[in-house]
Amino acid sequence: MKKVLIPTKLDSVAADLLKADGDYQVVQDAKTPIEELVKSHPETYALIVRSEKVTPAVMDALPALKVIVRAGAGFDTIDTKHARKKGIDVMNTPGANANGVAEEVVAMMLADARHIVAADTTTRAGGWEKKNYMGREVTGKTIGVVGLGNIGRLVIKLLKGFDCTFLGFDPMVSTERAREMGITLASLEEIFAKSDYVTLHIPGGESTKGLVSAKLLGLMKTGATIINCARYGIIDEDALRAIKPEKRIRYLNDVYTKDEAGPKPMADIADLMLPHLGANTAEANFVAAKRAAEELIDLDKKGETAFIVNRDVPDGLDKAYCELAYTLASLAKQLAGGEVRITQIETSFYGQLEPFGKWLLVSVLSGLWADFDRYNDFKAATKYLKEMGIEYINRPADAEKGFDNSITLDITTEAGAGSLKVTSIRGTVAESLQMVSRVNEFDRLYFTTGGATLFFLYDDRPGVIAAISRRLADAHINIEDMRNPHNSDTNRSLAIVKVSKPVSQDLLSVISKEINAHSAVCAVL
Repeated sequence: MKKVLIPTKLDSVAADLLKADGDYQVVQDAKTPIEELVKSHPETYALIVRSEKVTPAVMDALPALKVIVRAGAGFDTIDTKHARKKGIDVMNTPGANANGVAEEVVAMMLADARHIVAADTTTRAGGWEKKNYMGREVTGKTIGVVGLGNIGRLVIKLLKGFDCTFLGFDPMVSTERAREMGITLASLEEIFAKSDYVTLHIPGGESTKGLVSAKLLGLMKTGATIINCARYGIIDEDALRAIKPEKRIRYLNDVYTKDEAGPKPMADIADLMLPHLGANTAEANFVAAKRAAEELIDLDKKGETAFIVNRDVPDGLDKAYCELAYTLASLAKQLAGGEVRITQIETSFYGQLEPFGKWLLVSVLSGLWADFDRYNDFKAATKYLKEMGIEYINRPADAEKGFDNSITLDITTEAGAGSLKVTSIRGTVAESLQMVSRVNEFDRLYFTTGGATLFFLYDDRPGVIAAISRRLADAHINIEDMRNPHNSDTNRSLAIVKVSKPVSQDLLSVISKEINAHSAVCAVL
């Protein structure tokens, strides 16, 4: 029998399902620290955890460990890279806690708006401080939702009964999808400037650390409220500390550096603090436990890998092509305009890559969106696209074209005023180097990726390359490589200039204006 260790206070449904299956021996112990518990059970096959940290030391103490299941969505408490090195699959249960967190957000909004906590305390003590607790109503307010995943969408659903206006930010959500949700997409600046409440529902980590900066906080309405039930570190609390007295911003918080007793760094500026209660409901605990057990059984019995978050490259696929797919996607997005809204993705995988199209799509999505984990699989990728309202088409590869072991990627993006723009990239790997062979209408380019590369699209005429070179030289920037294809049908040329360092937006604008470019991009790959 396979031993499953559950070192956490998890609903008993997980242990019950595993025991009922007949192939698992379950040990559940919420009192003993995980570091001590693993020493007593070295033969453990699978771990099911909640917020416990699964460190390299914990994994190394379990030589038979093959699976770690996080009963919840976030898995930043698990060292997934070390797990992959040891051949351990890490899985999560996305969405299991979403309703609990969304309800907590609404509860915090109402509790703060009506002084529920303070009023209860003083009234219970015999006081009658009604005049000190003048509240405000949530009804009719503008709600800014940063991150439109499972939780963000549920918050909107719950608050619709309050007749609120909703602004949303999520680069992965199309205008059409937002319209279906009953919200208006907006920039972060617009959300912080116009909202009465801003609620955060985005991942933590380096990409979002300090995202809510002094600039955004300074845009907020006087007396507006910000709610963080997402991850600690997203808000620059020093900036909030400086701005709060003037703007009288209300700060409601449920996330911390560590989930443990002791002083909290935001205690002086938080108006309401909860001990990370978002997923702490009987229902969420039950659903997360049930899904964790079901996923483990499905992995063992059916080979179901949809919820593995640290997948490796399959046999027969050269990892270089995963990197190529990632790079082509990143380049396509930068050429399309950066943080643009994508409505459709089309791919073609040629030669020996065709059987691995589903796998390579994961690398494409991770190149387009930083928060899409490269260790997901095709099922997770298609689910992700469906939730974002993005159409995906994998075109049959035409062998007669001769694009041996190449990838073609087309992304369709919104270009304003209801119009759409298609950016098309093709590339391959040669002599272990990634090469881009086509950009839109320009073919047979074969330039290597890496570093900073400038792309100038312009009407062909003499002197343009000389002007670009002169401006770069004046800025002490070396040209390392160059391509300059011409399209006789459109009389347009594309200057592809690989440079020694990234070019500032100011210099890029100067060059673009001088050569009257249709578009100018500095892509960093």
